Amino acid sequence: MFEPWGILVILIACPLLGGLPLIAWITYALTGKQLSEVGTRNISVSAAFYHGGRFVGILAVLSEALKGVAAVLLTRVFFPEGSFWELIALIALVIGRYWIGRGAGTTNVVWGFVVHDPLVAIFVSFFAGISFTILQSRKVVKFGVLLLFPLFVMILHLGDYPRILAAVALAGLMGWIYTKISDDMNLPAQEAQTESQAMLEFLRGDVYDGLRQRAMVSLDEELDAAIVGEKAATLSQIKRWGYPVPKGWVLAPIDDPQMLTEFLQPSELSPLVVRSSAIGEDSEHASAAGQYETVLNVTNPEALESAIAQVQASYNHPSAVQYRRDRGLNDTAMAVLIQQQVQSVYSGVAFSRDPITQQGDAIVIEALPGSPTQVVSGKVTPEQYRAFVIETENSSSVQLEGEGRVPQALIKQVAYLAHRLEKRYHGTPQDIEWSYDGQTLWVLQSRPITTLLPIWTRKIAAEVIPGVIHPLTWSINRPLTCGVWGDFFTLVLGDRASGLDFTETATLHYSRAYFNASLLGDIFIRMGLPPESLEFLTRGAKLSKPSLQSTWENLPGLGKLLKRELSLEKDFKEDYHKRFIPGLSELAQSDIDNLEPAKLLERIDLILDLLRHGTYYSILAPLSAALRQAIFRVKDGQIDNSVTPEVAALRSLSAIATDAKQVLLEFEPQQVFEQLKQTPEGEKILREFDELLQDYGYLSEVGTDISVPTWRENPQMIKQMFVQLMQGNEPQSGAKDAINSIFAGKRKRGFVQRRVDIKGRVTEVYSRLLAELRWSFIALEKIWLKSGLLKKTGDIFFLDFDEVRRLIVGDDSRLIEELDELVESRRSQFVQDSEIIQVPLLVYGNTPPHPLAPSELYSDQILQGIGASQGQAEGRVKVLRNLQDLPEIDRDTILVVPYTDSGWAPLLLRAGGLIAEAGGRLSHGAIVAREYGIPAVMDVHGATWLLQDGQRVRIDGSRGIVELSNDLRPE
Repeated sequence: MFEPWGILVILIACPLLGGLPLIAWITYALTGKQLSEVGTRNISVSAAFYHGGRFVGILAVLSEALKGVAAVLLTRVFFPEGSFWELIALIALVIGRYWIGRGAGTTNVVWGFVVHDPLVAIFVSFFAGISFTILQSRKVVKFGVLLLFPLFVMILHLGDYPRILAAVALAGLMGWIYTKISDDMNLPAQEAQTESQAMLEFLRGDVYDGLRQRAMVSLDEELDAAIVGEKAATLSQIKRWGYPVPKGWVLAPIDDPQMLTEFLQPSELSPLVVRSSAIGEDSEHASAAGQYETVLNVTNPEALESAIAQVQASYNHPSAVQYRRDRGLNDTAMAVLIQQQVQSVYSGVAFSRDPITQQGDAIVIEALPGSPTQVVSGKVTPEQYRAFVIETENSSSVQLEGEGRVPQALIKQVAYLAHRLEKRYHGTPQDIEWSYDGQTLWVLQSRPITTLLPIWTRKIAAEVIPGVIHPLTWSINRPLTCGVWGDFFTLVLGDRASGLDFTETATLHYSRAYFNASLLGDIFIRMGLPPESLEFLTRGAKLSKPSLQSTWENLPGLGKLLKRELSLEKDFKEDYHKRFIPGLSELAQSDIDNLEPAKLLERIDLILDLLRHGTYYSILAPLSAALRQAIFRVKDGQIDNSVTPEVAALRSLSAIATDAKQVLLEFEPQQVFEQLKQTPEGEKILREFDELLQDYGYLSEVGTDISVPTWRENPQMIKQMFVQLMQGNEPQSGAKDAINSIFAGKRKRGFVQRRVDIKGRVTEVYSRLLAELRWSFIALEKIWLKSGLLKKTGDIFFLDFDEVRRLIVGDDSRLIEELDELVESRRSQFVQDSEIIQVPLLVYGNTPPHPLAPSELYSDQILQGIGASQGQAEGRVKVLRNLQDLPEIDRDTILVVPYTDSGWAPLLLRAGGLIAEAGGRLSHGAIVAREYGIPAVMDVHGATWLLQDGQRVRIDGSRGIVELSNDLRPE
């Protein structure tokens, strides 16, 4: 029993010993500094040296060395000397050091290993010392040691497999921790304690893989923008991607240029260009274009030395200083980039998006024969071109507008380069400087077009809250959505969420919702996921490979998110019975028409509290369902969506219509309801119809917009669909497909179907709460219309919720005085925005101009979208931009709509196919289309503008293709 007790002691005592914050106590006692609040916030030996000085650092080394020795000696109380359990003890010690003590445990392992196996320790130390002396690279040595010591253990203890495995596990653990913890040695040495600076400068020799001490950092390396600036770091990245970038070297701000100037030998035949690469220059926050010096045609060492000094001095030019102050940028430092100068035949700049129109897919190119400085200087008028890169699955082409002296083939090559670099930077518009020497197209610079940031996207947003949005709706939806997304991302990112403003997740442009694609992309990259992850989950977009390192770094956060996903069903059921059902029952029992404004506000606050919890499930449930469906490769047709409210409502409506046809063998479409009243059987049908309206009356044309009337308030559309169903137009797929779908769904119920069912129940709860919220505001509006505070029905939806609250409290006299003018102003803007038929899919920057009509298609005869419901159909187009007037629809009708929310679903019962401008595979229209076997293509940009009533089209719901025809018939 002695050894089991030993194992227990080791696994308990060693983590606690590792987590003991001796370094923090020593540093605080001697300097008064809290290491957890300064620098990298690591509690490490190097942090003690950096912030506390040499004496504090030495004490820190001794304290951590004693921990490592103590762990090994403790193990020897229970196990023989040299046992693999000594390495297990060090592993336990390091785990405690990382999870509790916020350090890597390097010193613990080094000294513990000296006691455990002195021979291996000597060999490893010898090779490490030689490697560092030669390479001056901490990174190489640090990770090299992690390979060496298991190797030496294997060589010297061949056959001792437990010890070898333990050594490999210890090395792997240390390597993982190194990727998780910021390196204190990367802090600026000049800011450390004076007596520690010399040592830190020596140990920091690996910042650029050993080249820093020789001051010859090249663009072939992986460079850190925080040290060498965005320009140099970006060019090094582009070069490593394989694009032609002139050979170059970088001087970091504290580097001595002497060795570099001696190494480089510029001449008349091989001139150099000296450029600025300031910290913060060419970033997403500021371009600093033209603020710093560039020196061309450097042809001798003396001129090179002078040019470097000239570029460095430009950082402190008054105009540059003022530029930084105007943009709230901190004064940092200037790195210098020296490159071989391209002998330009043609050169210029390219914008991957038009910075003037701020929309569309045009690439703007300016070009001239000769040097690129002519173009950027503004002293010469360049030739201007516009290009469009058109990509399909199998090919790509460039369409060009403009002619000049520059060869068309070169301009097309530049356009494709701009297009590819924008893609590389996850859709961020790029300002590219290029040059052509007669053989090679060189990239001289690429930076974000700061005026086109952030990028706002209608994708996803148009699905979540489509249509033109009233201020009241937005003032409620935005905080709910942004808040829940912020909670999700903070859960995964932890400390890495610092600096992210989740309130900027969504905004309104043209009174439509847009999501911040720049912010979401940044978040997903920080999470270790591809930036298009959200669109992959919700829309079926292609997914790129995530970064292994960032995924590894975020494993704890992703694990927490996975835990939330796994407990989704249990959590929702608990909230459903303890929170949502009681809350909805309380709301249903109150006499809303007799409540005073103060009581209505209490009711609204109750609903908003329930909606905050409901929003969590309304986001996580669809994502969970989509993720599981993607992982287990469950086809859309194998999923039963009968729990989804609109699907259930349509099934019930179709069943009632079938019964009504048996009661009324002959009927007048305009007199159906009157005729049904004349027989007992007909009255039963009417009662079932009224019950359906009672059960599903909370649904509306736009389920997430409280300004839109519900079915209960406006049942006319449902009545019209009921009559049309009675006229004999049954859904295409019939009961058989629905039954097959149900049984196929049951086969997958353990993994996917349960999540789809939860999603349906969440939709019901959320829609009911929003309906109750709408009815509460309507009741409040009736009171204010009666008192004269508001003038017209619907005025309340032109206020935001904070204004409604202040009006109820009655302590804002100025708001009351300006209320009429405020409402009319917003109503006028709303009407103006409503008349914009074609809003852009992407908006660049925070102040977009009036939208332009799209100028380019994928081809003359094909529109591309997302295949959302398989099958093919051919028919005549009927463009329907709203549900005010329902058209006659039959199987020859291909409906073209801006979006498909709950209220649009009944139209699909009779249509032959669906084309929607917004939406993905999980949208309402896609689900209903699959339910009834109707082919559907979603996300066809500009469809309601490009297609005309009566035009014949052929759609392929599997490939997401819409084939156009010029065949039009008179309306």
